[in-house]
Amino acid sequence: MTTAPGRRSSTFTRLLRHGFTDPSAAEQLLDLDTLASVRSDPVLLEALGATADPDLALRGLVRIVEAGEESERQVLLDTLVTAKPLRDRLLGVLGASEALGDHLARHPRDWQALVTYESADLHPGVAEFEQGLADAVDPDSLRVAYRRCLLTLAARDVCGTTGLAQTAAELADLATATLRAALAIARTAAPEDAAQCRLAVVAMGKCGGRELNYISDVDVIFVGEARDGVDETKAMQAATRLAAHMMRICSDTTVEGTIWEVDANLRPEGRNGPLVRTLSSHLAYYQRWAKTWEFQALLKARAVAGDPELGAEYVDAVSPLVWGAADRENFVPDVQKMRRRVVDNIPADRVERELKLGPGGLRDVEFAVQLLQLVHGRSDASLHSGSTLEALRALAEGGYVGRADAAQLDEAYRFLRAMEHRIQLYRLRRTHLVPEDEADLRRLGRSLGMRTDPVAELNKAWKRHASVVRRLHEKIFYRPLLDAVAQLAPGESRLSAKAAAIRLEALGYADPAAALRHLEALSSGVTRKAAIQRTLLPVLLGWFADSADPDAGLLGFRKVSDALGKTPWYLRLLRDEGAAAENLARVLSAGRLAPDLLMRAPEAVAILGDPEGLKPRTREHLEQEVLAAVGRAGDAESAVAVVRGVRRRELFRTTAADLIGSYGTEDSPAEQDHGALVDRVGSAVTDLNAATIAGALRAAVRERWGDTLPTRFAVIGMGRFGGHELSYGSDADVLFVHQPREGVSDEEAGRAANAVVGEMRRLLQLPTADPPLLIDADLRPEGRTGPMVRTLKSYEAYYRRWSLVWESQALLRAEHMAGDAELGRAFVELVDPLRYPMEGLGEDAVREIRRLKARMESERMPRGADPTLHAKLGRGGLSDVEWTVQLIQMQHGWAEPGLRTTRTREALAAACAADLIPAEEAQTLDEAWVLAARVRNAVMLVRGRPGDTFPSDARELAAVGRYLGYEPGHVGDMLDDYRRITRRARAVVEERFYGAAS
Repeated sequence: MTTAPGRRSSTFTRLLRHGFTDPSAAEQLLDLDTLASVRSDPVLLEALGATADPDLALRGLVRIVEAGEESERQVLLDTLVTAKPLRDRLLGVLGASEALGDHLARHPRDWQALVTYESADLHPGVAEFEQGLADAVDPDSLRVAYRRCLLTLAARDVCGTTGLAQTAAELADLATATLRAALAIARTAAPEDAAQCRLAVVAMGKCGGRELNYISDVDVIFVGEARDGVDETKAMQAATRLAAHMMRICSDTTVEGTIWEVDANLRPEGRNGPLVRTLSSHLAYYQRWAKTWEFQALLKARAVAGDPELGAEYVDAVSPLVWGAADRENFVPDVQKMRRRVVDNIPADRVERELKLGPGGLRDVEFAVQLLQLVHGRSDASLHSGSTLEALRALAEGGYVGRADAAQLDEAYRFLRAMEHRIQLYRLRRTHLVPEDEADLRRLGRSLGMRTDPVAELNKAWKRHASVVRRLHEKIFYRPLLDAVAQLAPGESRLSAKAAAIRLEALGYADPAAALRHLEALSSGVTRKAAIQRTLLPVLLGWFADSADPDAGLLGFRKVSDALGKTPWYLRLLRDEGAAAENLARVLSAGRLAPDLLMRAPEAVAILGDPEGLKPRTREHLEQEVLAAVGRAGDAESAVAVVRGVRRRELFRTTAADLIGSYGTEDSPAEQDHGALVDRVGSAVTDLNAATIAGALRAAVRERWGDTLPTRFAVIGMGRFGGHELSYGSDADVLFVHQPREGVSDEEAGRAANAVVGEMRRLLQLPTADPPLLIDADLRPEGRTGPMVRTLKSYEAYYRRWSLVWESQALLRAEHMAGDAELGRAFVELVDPLRYPMEGLGEDAVREIRRLKARMESERMPRGADPTLHAKLGRGGLSDVEWTVQLIQMQHGWAEPGLRTTRTREALAAACAADLIPAEEAQTLDEAWVLAARVRNAVMLVRGRPGDTFPSDARELAAVGRYLGYEPGHVGDMLDDYRRITRRARAVVEERFYGAAS
């Protein structure tokens, strides 16, 4: 077949037109003598062009012809061009599966298995597959027979003779026949073991549900019993040997390759448990120790091999346990945990190519269906199916899933499973990754019937179906709940009120009846508001259920909706701003504080839709706003009312950012740097309180003196206020200092200063809808018995003559916060020599600080409190860390400038940098301090009032756990971790604070 130079042959052009990507190589293959009798037959070329990969199909055909005996070659070629069924089947397989092409090259006579086309051949079952494997007497012959059966099955699949569900069922039936054959081989090899025991093989997973892939681990559980007169221990040992041998027969790699892995890890105790158990041992485990996911796995249990009566007994015995799983104590937290997608362990570069575990993947559909089966199957036997598609159909027919949603999920699941089948069929390898290579994508697309532009069509269809799954996999839990309280079209199935309540309870709602009332109020009617909320609620309900208090989230949403539902911007915000609705759901369901702040002024919800809305505002910005508001107000009370409103809005901004950062969202993972979270809260609340005090000071002065007070006046922050470490429930510890202006007597200046302090405190504590700001001046000289305000000279005289070591320690936190900045700086310069004494502390002072700390530990710990769990005064808590750091500051601050800070973490880092404390010990103290600070913040967020210990209420404790990053059902781990971390910190405190180190 020669052509003029530079010109392409007509064969080359025809090959190109028929879908060959390498026509030159194909032309050379067709020129081989072995294909001489058929090379010009147009039927062959048409058939090759109809395959998924014409080049691959032609190469496979040549290999089979060349591998066969000369007398058989012409028979194959003649049959190929005269018998369309064989032609379509053989070339279809060769174009889709390189692995089956390899098998046919090794066993060239096996093409004859594709010749017959009887009706029974179209839909074989276990019996037909057992007949196909009947001659297998060892692992190698079993592999050959298995591949021969798989060849016929794949041929029906690629030719479209069988659909996806039938193909998956046939693969499971073939697996069943293979397990039986492997067990028979194992029994033949050890007849004495077979005589001692009864052994049943129960299929789980996709094999149990008759929806197997081409290459997938075959999950099994083994059940054994002793035969009459045989010791049970010996019988179980014999059964274990048989089971292990059967697994090796299927799993081992020989010259004929492998079949698939047999995985028994779903058994009780997993890999750590015995391979074979008696039925009574299985039941004892499931009744006492099993977790919810194990009952979910048992949904698909099906006896497939070995003793049929024993297998049936097992399935019958575990069935009531499966359908009663929703009544178990930990079902709700287990469900919340299980509902999270399993994508954490997928490498980032693979997530987008994962058909099974990625977002919008097969696992999303399978999990959603199985969970709904567990919830509703206890009262509806029609849902008792191991097949995902059959169960989805039953859920739709029963009204548990909307029909339209079920139809979309069914279509998407079938497409994704078909993709998975074709990907695995190519090389018969276990994979769920969509290939990246253009040629692989082209073959995959063509195998699914896409011929115009296979790669583009495949990617478009795949993304569309994955998007459907992503959108629906959670909504199908919640949409029927709305239908249960809505008016449906005639003929539509609805979820009954009882079934809706059962589902809400399973999803974590403590008061399903109230939840249904809220849903009805939110979604009923024909208004635009109701229509938008009907669209939003299925998603919001999922986010609420992902929290520790779904009821509070739904109630809060109803309250916000009632307050703002007629405001156009609110509905537009939730509908159009992707993050706003999720942020709102997180904030409303995480505890009491943030919703309480929001309900006092619901328009603050706008913060949640602004990308910059959750960032804290600077103190300068806040002071500018509050001072401008004071300037516009008519009197002091109305001025401070506005100032306190700003404080409430900014507190909401801070709490919302904290909660969203701690929980994370679908698009933004939770903040991993917990220290940064604590620092942001501390700085934001400190700046906010400083600006609030500045506003109250300006209002108090203007009310009586106009623009100028007779004395210069400054507010000095102390304690956590001065340290920029305020939690949500902290008071503002302060000192007040003043300096008479020129020409003003000390008496007049003192009266003015005291009047301003009294007015400020009154204004900030007036009963209003906004949270009060309590000012605490008890750290002043002489404590509560001393004057509320002093001049700078008075402070100087007192500290020079009377100051005690604890007062010097308290002054480590002193920082100017409001009022006259120059006076504030002068005060700080005045106290620097006290808090950072030259040459450090003397031994007497160190002993006094240690004595005071020990006394505080024994006297101030609340009666009955657990010292291992008290965040402030407990072992390794805030007080322990802060006193240790402050001792280092007072001893070395004179020489180390980095220690001259009011902030604990900064001082600790500076001490480490100066080699005053080893890095490991500094890390231990920092970790404990951050954790204790987060616990205090969490308690305030959850309960709406401050506290230093973990809540005793189970739901509140779970909410604290969620804030701290613990999954549902892991509060025990949270408490254990807290004790462990603070115990290590206390060991450092014992050494660095109480020990000899200095």
